[in-house]
Amino acid sequence: MWHQIVDRAEAGPVTLAHVCAATISATGVDAVAVTATTAGAQRETLYASSQLALDVEGLTVTLGEGPGVDGYSDGPSLASDLADADCRVRWPVFAPAAVAAGVCALFVLPLQVGGVSVGVMSLYRAEPGPLGRERLADALVLADTVLALMLDEGAGEHARRDGSWGERGGLQHPEIHQATGMVTVQLGVSASVALVRLRAYAFAHDRRLSDVGKDVVARRLRFGGSEP
Repeated sequence: MWHQIVDRAEAGPVTLAHVCAATISATGVDAVAVTATTAGAQRETLYASSQLALDVEGLTVTLGEGPGVDGYSDGPSLASDLADADCRVRWPVFAPAAVAAGVCALFVLPLQVGGVSVGVMSLYRAEPGPLGRERLADALVLADTVLALMLDEGAGEHARRDGSWGERGGLQHPEIHQATGMVTVQLGVSASVALVRLRAYAFAHDRRLSDVGKDVVARRLRFGGSEP
């Protein structure tokens, strides 16, 4: 599956647009969106494959309910038929509005690092019906790829309209190296896990990775296992 994503990138950097296109192909849905959620519960759509996805993301923000909200807080939210009575009871305003907008099935996968949630990946389909076990498995793998892109390249930054990223959250800053070592000791984890925790914290709090590193080094921020 990774080879398909790389092929779509055509020797360029892999972006959210490429992963979302691969998701549409692998799962048979009509649209995909990636949304980041900060510690203040603010939602930002980092990429949407179509206007339909943008419209339904807008409904989620406006109405404050739906699979997009539940998927972030409670784990995968798989609504195979939004016109179903159970969905209308669970999301009395969102469900009929989404159906009216042209979405009858919505599958939302959380983007998480351990207990840290940084957003969701939403799959939209015009026709009702379950996603299916194999397609769901593919979607989960692709969601992990989206998460890797967000944490590796997007910590504290905003995505461009094409789903690519601006300044890379790399390790060229010495404070990040030092902070990684300190978090390794604080949490008793490997350096790679410590770096992931730093990146997740930076993303969830809409901060630059280098600034979070400086706070750790200056002992203004200490990781105790419950961040963010």
